[in-house]
Amino acid sequence: MKKNLKTDKITLGACYYPEHWPERLWKEDLKRMIDTGIEVIRIAEFAWNRFEPTEGNYTFEFFDRFMKAAEETGMKVIFCTPTATPPAWLTEKYPEVLNRTVDGVLFRHGGRRHYNYNSPVYRKFTEIIVEKIAQHYAPHPNIIGWQIDNEINCELNEFYSESDDMAFREFVRKKYGTLETLNEAWGTAFWNQEYTDWSQVHVPQPVVNGSMNPHRLLDYIRFVSASAREYVKLQSDILRKYIKKGDFITTNGMYGNLDNHMMTDESLDFYMYDSYPNFAYCLDEDIRPAGNLRDRNWSRNLSEVRSVSSNFGIMEQQSGANGWISRMEAPQPKPGQITLWTMQSIAHGADFISYFRWRTCTIGTEIYWHGILDYSNRENRRITEIREVSKKIKEMHEIAGAEYKAFFGVLKDYDNVWDSQLDKLHQRIENVSGKGIFEASQLTHTPMDYVYIDECTKPEDLSKYPVLFYPHAVIMTEKRVALLKSYVEQGGTLILGCRTGYKDTTGKCVMLKLPGLLRDLSGADVVDYTFVGPEDDPVYIDWDGIKLEAAVFNDVLEPLGDARVLGTYINNYYSGKAGLIGKKEGKGYIYYFGGTFTENTARVFLRKTGVISPYRHIIKLPESCELAVREKDDAEYLFVLNYGKGTEVIELKQHLFDLYEQKTVTGSVI
Repeated sequence: MKKNLKTDKITLGACYYPEHWPERLWKEDLKRMIDTGIEVIRIAEFAWNRFEPTEGNYTFEFFDRFMKAAEETGMKVIFCTPTATPPAWLTEKYPEVLNRTVDGVLFRHGGRRHYNYNSPVYRKFTEIIVEKIAQHYAPHPNIIGWQIDNEINCELNEFYSESDDMAFREFVRKKYGTLETLNEAWGTAFWNQEYTDWSQVHVPQPVVNGSMNPHRLLDYIRFVSASAREYVKLQSDILRKYIKKGDFITTNGMYGNLDNHMMTDESLDFYMYDSYPNFAYCLDEDIRPAGNLRDRNWSRNLSEVRSVSSNFGIMEQQSGANGWISRMEAPQPKPGQITLWTMQSIAHGADFISYFRWRTCTIGTEIYWHGILDYSNRENRRITEIREVSKKIKEMHEIAGAEYKAFFGVLKDYDNVWDSQLDKLHQRIENVSGKGIFEASQLTHTPMDYVYIDECTKPEDLSKYPVLFYPHAVIMTEKRVALLKSYVEQGGTLILGCRTGYKDTTGKCVMLKLPGLLRDLSGADVVDYTFVGPEDDPVYIDWDGIKLEAAVFNDVLEPLGDARVLGTYINNYYSGKAGLIGKKEGKGYIYYFGGTFTENTARVFLRKTGVISPYRHIIKLPESCELAVREKDDAEYLFVLNYGKGTEVIELKQHLFDLYEQKTVTGSVI
């Protein structure tokens, strides 16, 4: 069961930093925010020194004065625990709290997120400061919720301190029990890696050519995730003792090496995300997302967030140009883009939108990360646009609580997500299919969900989706096979891609005929396989006269039992051999496709399975527009988001009610 934000209206907020501004500006800022339509602010995530300027010396005067201003102006507050940036007095006296690189170099004071989760010293100081702040501020009437830390695993999602080394050793000792079992799981017979004493077991360390043991790395990522989750739970457990009834606990962002679903289940009331679509226009090429969808790609990120909480919040929504002094510089949002990005978040399930930040900071690393206002504090087009957004949202409050309506899903699990991070072959095929399926969904206006599964997922959790892609489930378990079998038998359509089922949960390749545990269910036998070489022509499969590109990697197939060959390779040395197998199972159907899913290939599967463009009888719109749908109480709310460079005309084939204008519309609409 997902843990969702529960609210009866869509609310706007802003991130505010009283420690950055003269006290004389506080009330003026708060009143101006309220006049703009901003009802909630987030504070204090980087302000540890304001509570504990020296070790053991606690003071609340600064934020007491600010909270008084918030109370007097009627501003609601999300209060943060300030553990993302430890004070200088702490890191100087206790350097063991610092994280370090894989080469052993400490991350020193002056940045953020430079601590490590497993330091007993840092945990002790965390417990004390969170308890002190919670005791003091939890009863405050203007506080509505709490944010733990800030952007867990952002900046750094690898940890190599001495504390991490010891904690990792205990993590794998608890998991495997004996060194014999660990050696077997990690395949240490390769390159003479066997461990004969627990003291020899460490977090990953530098090796020749940087190619580390993949089985050890997979467990290390699991360890990092568990460490982060435990640290969040440590804080959540303290806050739960003090917060008022109805106040929530959350955290923000979505970063690597972290099981966000389990973290939310264990510690949070719902999930929040930080949405910065302007990364699509960064001057740094390595930061820009691949493909042509640019800022529209953030709908993919929002769909990932929605897999955690169907109704969620945006703690940081882009409101200005981004850039540190060292990287990530980008232009200002064009007129209308703040509206577009706000509605993009709402369309995907956000019922709370907090803009980052109220005013652009005049100091520090983020002087180019613009907020609603510029340094001068003068009125500008961005604040004017947000006022208009606020007016629009007042006409949309009935949408709060409505859930996104998807017509197919893409299955994911953390074993395979993490394996694809460390295994370049897996990553290469996963990247192509992830991009291709999402683009096909977007450009055909076929709304989709990401659906994360684990060993506890039940068939009924999948039953709402008539079609599920599981593109490259490299790691497979018996329980997941049983889950997929039940889903298909009850009428679902499952689409599998190349390289399915050739690893176990340790990341070791299985000595089974492929696709391993899924061979019987899929009805496919992989008799050969290969990368499509750099000198090869693109490889195609003929499916009822349709040419499907089987990009990057090809499984050569033979049918088993009553499975049928649906498509054969047209070229390469395996021309004429099967590349697409279909099999009926109970009330449902399984496809095994021997390649990756490019956008055009994914389109064909959407069309063949009958889920493509489900609203074509209601609305006709160009590919430059996204269609998103939320549903509540038998009402459907259609969002049309224009990412093009100019106005677009859409054609309404039925009479629909325009919430913005509060009137019925039909025909051509600009």
